[in-house]
Amino acid sequence: MAAGMPISASNTLHYNWGAEDNPCDGWHLVGTPEFSVILERMPPGTSEVRHYHERVRQFFFVLEGELRIEIGNEEFVLSPQQGIEIDPKVRHQAFNCSSEDVRFLVISQPPSHGDRVIE
Repeated sequence: MAAGMPISASNTLHYNWGAEDNPCDGWHLVGTPEFSVILERMPPGTSEVRHYHERVRQFFFVLEGELRIEIGNEEFVLSPQQGIEIDPKVRHQAFNCSSEDVRFLVISQPPSHGDRVIE
């Protein structure tokens, strides 16, 4: 997508991740060598694997629903219009423990592709 053009989940690259029987969704809204923005949807009862990034700094920002996120040894619950920053090399894991979908943005600098270390 060219800079300056409107971007939405309906006109950008979509992918599934997580369990095959209850997949999560991702949409690449911005993807440059320096920066990425991904819109994610996690259905109820889903989670990602615990991991960290060697170089990537991330910011998770909740749009709808409630996101539980473990960062290091702390747990946070984010509601709509709340976000949290994750430094490089800090282990983290996101969960949807609610009964509704959660939608959030994951903003990464640089992009996280190829920099994820599964714990």
